[in-house]
Amino acid sequence: MYSMTGYGKGVAKDSGKMITVEIKTVNHRYLDWGIKMPRNFLFLEDKVKKAVGAAISRGHVDLFLTYEKESVDDGAYTVDIELARNYLEAVENLKGSLNIRDDFALTSLLKVPDVIKREQPVDDEELLARLVESALKDALDALKGMRLREGESLKADISAKLDNIESALGKIKEYAPAVVQNYKSALEARIAEVLDPSKTDMQRLATEVALFADHCAIDEEITRLTAHIEHMRTLLAADEPVGRKMDFLVQEFNRETNTIGSKANDMNITSLVLSIKNEIEKIREQAANIE
Repeated sequence: MYSMTGYGKGVAKDSGKMITVEIKTVNHRYLDWGIKMPRNFLFLEDKVKKAVGAAISRGHVDLFLTYEKESVDDGAYTVDIELARNYLEAVENLKGSLNIRDDFALTSLLKVPDVIKREQPVDDEELLARLVESALKDALDALKGMRLREGESLKADISAKLDNIESALGKIKEYAPAVVQNYKSALEARIAEVLDPSKTDMQRLATEVALFADHCAIDEEITRLTAHIEHMRTLLAADEPVGRKMDFLVQEFNRETNTIGSKANDMNITSLVLSIKNEIEKIREQAANIE
């Protein structure tokens, strides 16, 4: 099981060039992207996305690629002779027309834009691709390792909370049968306060108790909630992304628990329902960060 939160870094070096790839992920409903890399690496963007998509199925991904190389001036310099000649002719015309003393020198000509240009060296794209692939692999391995460790921690925490829910549900099962009997005893006591017990319509009393018993029956909800707990344990043991399934299952947890609380009409059960809802909310927060 993987968390959606993590960080990984990879570095690759060769021939005086160094590529650094950093990946940070946070939770998101789907797989979302944010990639920053130098423009001369855009030819690798699709390849990078495919590699990340194969490793991550859900979460927001911020990927940063930086490129450094040794400060060796391996570029070439070219001179635009025609531009320099035209500039000198313009200077001579200006000097003659305005009768200005000539203090023009080579250093002045070198300051003219574009007379001398530096041709940037062309990077070896195959080499860069190999470096990016190596750095990206290391970054993804580190990222997955961190996401796995956090995922295992979330797994243990959710499992403990399921144990708490199961324990509270077991106590609810113990209290549930007494709810109807307590209601019957309370109803008989209230009737006895205002009527002669010998005149009590026992058939009417039985009907009232039966209606109440049907209204407050929570056996089905307990059975379904128990099944949901087992399903959640199955998801915890799965070797695939289960975060979305957990999100949905937590909603079912809440539905059954709310129904138990509304039907039970018993303070002991109500207290247990509140404790279960507290655990469910914690599971919901944890499940929101699972891939």
